[in-house]
Amino acid sequence: MKYAYLISGLLLLAACEFEIQPELAEPEELMVVDAFLNDRADRQVINITRSQPYFDDSEPEMISGLNVTLYDLTVDLEYPFTEGDRYYYLDTNDPVGVVGHNYRLVVESPSETFEAHATMNRVPSIDSIGYEFNEANFLVDQDHFTAQFYAVDPKGVGDCYWIKGWKNGVYFNKPEELNMAYDASVSPGQPIDGQLFVFPVRAGFINPYGDDSDPESTEMVPPYEVGDSLYVEIHSIDRAAFDFLYALYFQINRAGGFGEIFSSPLSNVSTNIKSTNPGSKTNVAGFFNMSAISSAGRRLTAKVADQAQIKYYNQ
Repeated sequence: MKYAYLISGLLLLAACEFEIQPELAEPEELMVVDAFLNDRADRQVINITRSQPYFDDSEPEMISGLNVTLYDLTVDLEYPFTEGDRYYYLDTNDPVGVVGHNYRLVVESPSETFEAHATMNRVPSIDSIGYEFNEANFLVDQDHFTAQFYAVDPKGVGDCYWIKGWKNGVYFNKPEELNMAYDASVSPGQPIDGQLFVFPVRAGFINPYGDDSDPESTEMVPPYEVGDSLYVEIHSIDRAAFDFLYALYFQINRAGGFGEIFSSPLSNVSTNIKSTNPGSKTNVAGFFNMSAISSAGRRLTAKVADQAQIKYYNQ
């Protein structure tokens, strides 16, 4: 009988819900610098905003009145950024990035100067994008196509990459779709150098098994159908940026609900942006990185689909 009382008590405890409204201390306001620049002959943009409370979902406020300059330390060149809706550099005849060059970003406010350093590292070219035919399985109850890109990490340990993808022009921007590689693998703990990127890097994040038009839907739909397209970019990043993005991922991709009790506390991610005043008490967030980019895109046409099916059945 005592077990019945014990079980009843546990059920009552599990059913209890208490709504609380904690009074949170006013957070310290930080300057946030988002400066991921690249070697493309495109408009280069730097976002410099004020931080805001965790539950504030409004658009961050831009900090105006700053002088922002990028310096190429290798060849002694400078690129001034113009203030507009954001800080931008727009001279497509003079791209800012060269592989192997060292850079310094300087942000000057009326009262203080901040700087950060980065090197633009090499990036492998994307050989091709392939579509594969798959018969119906436990994920999708109909024949379907999946995709992957093919690229080989250059020899030499320590290359880091941020890999981005767009399906039909829509960016894979969910936290769980952050795709990074350390050499040809996913982390420094699994060293694979100078080889084809491992399968989770090549395909893991670009095959959405779900209803793109309804994020709440649990229906499993084919990742790709005839007429769909895939575009992929590989961005070279340095090791510090690799660590920054992973730390950012663990702060954003939270379990939510009861699971948060067992999660690591929220905290600001480390930054490479520092004040030039050694005694400064000003805190800054964000990161500066210079990326070389390689890219490729391909549409799943009827001809490509037919070839993929022929290859599948001939295996």
